[in-house]
Amino acid sequence: MNRVLVTDGHFRKTLAVVRSLGRKGVEVAVGERTYLNTSFFSKYCSRRLIYPSPRRYPDRFIECLLAEIKKNPIDCLFPMEEETLLLIAKYRSEISKHTYLLIPDLEKIEFVRDKGNLIRFAEAHGIPVPKTLYSPPTLTSVSSRTDLPHERLCHNSVHGSRTSPRTEYGMLKNNHLAVRPEHVEGRMANDDTVFEGGREKEGYVIKPRISSGSFGIVYVKKKEDLVSSYQSVHQRYPFPLIQEYIPDGEGTFGFSALFDESSSVKAAFVHKKLRMYPVQGGPSTLREGVEHPQIMELGLSLLKALNWAGIAMVEFKVDPRDGIPKLMEINPRFWGSLQLAIFSGVDFPYLILKMAKGEKFEPVLQYPIGKRSRWFLFGDILHFVDNPRRFRLHPSFFRFFDRETCDDMISKDDPLPVLGAMATFFTFLYDPEMKRFLERR
Repeated sequence: MNRVLVTDGHFRKTLAVVRSLGRKGVEVAVGERTYLNTSFFSKYCSRRLIYPSPRRYPDRFIECLLAEIKKNPIDCLFPMEEETLLLIAKYRSEISKHTYLLIPDLEKIEFVRDKGNLIRFAEAHGIPVPKTLYSPPTLTSVSSRTDLPHERLCHNSVHGSRTSPRTEYGMLKNNHLAVRPEHVEGRMANDDTVFEGGREKEGYVIKPRISSGSFGIVYVKKKEDLVSSYQSVHQRYPFPLIQEYIPDGEGTFGFSALFDESSSVKAAFVHKKLRMYPVQGGPSTLREGVEHPQIMELGLSLLKALNWAGIAMVEFKVDPRDGIPKLMEINPRFWGSLQLAIFSGVDFPYLILKMAKGEKFEPVLQYPIGKRSRWFLFGDILHFVDNPRRFRLHPSFFRFFDRETCDDMISKDDPLPVLGAMATFFTFLYDPEMKRFLERR
């Protein structure tokens, strides 16, 4: 009997892994720091592990994880969320002695999490990116300290370029440094060539270097509003990027892929976001499997250039002004719409388990197009409420019975996770860590 352990039971993507492997007869243990989580309610969850909070007690979390896999041997470990992934990657060599763990090394994960690093790397390797203002504005001390260092640029081992000033980045998180508005204005004036060609009329996007989903992103329509908007984002997310806004019209796409330890592709899948929440840009609430050779080629090229191992999802937005897909970000972990890939026949979790067992298979690069998955509870409901065109959506919000559409959570075969998801909302009322989870975003 095959056995696996999946972390982060709260999340829809974890439920997708649990159901996919459980339906194939795999014993699936699920870990989370509280009993009230979505995946614990699944009939395919064969064992429930309560572990210490990875954020508050990282050492205890690792000790618990190692004790579990030593006592109850598993064939494969699936770290699902960023916090657990980073911790597990830090102790990768020790954990890999006891189970199969297919993830990139910690340095590479941290590198692609920083959008500044990623955009520079992609641009250097011929991947189209939005016009981006890379350099952080000049800093000034807002404390009485006189020993603050000048800007220091660090060398990055992934591609040998200089990246963001780490020392000042760390100080800013402790509120030692702030951006002077006149320096933002000056920087924008000096870097108008970045947004040449009249593209600034579309507006700007201020993005945190490190965040997930749509958290921290601010859209700015007028150049004169950039200063205050930048300052606001900068206070919570040090040194954000300023990018041109890519207009809507041609779609946002996700390229998902699995690579083995030698960076050979084992599976790939492309989906298009049909609806999102927030409506202007965020996680998809309805998406569709599509064929898009250009995005497939760009995604494979970027991940191969990074010598990637394991799973990743690369997001592109097609620019309607030139028809070119522009890189948005890389998720170095499983993504929220994983259920669609599984529903379309690209079963990433099961393929990883096959690799863990040493089974050989041909790369999975073909799949039926047109299948859809929906995050009805509660993503698509929120989209419907927030979208002024709610009654003119295509496909219609009220299209509930479609054989080519599955739901991320609702299932006749496994109905109880819906109760688990609803129970999770109650934890926000009394659990300080769940509240901080939202605040961090």
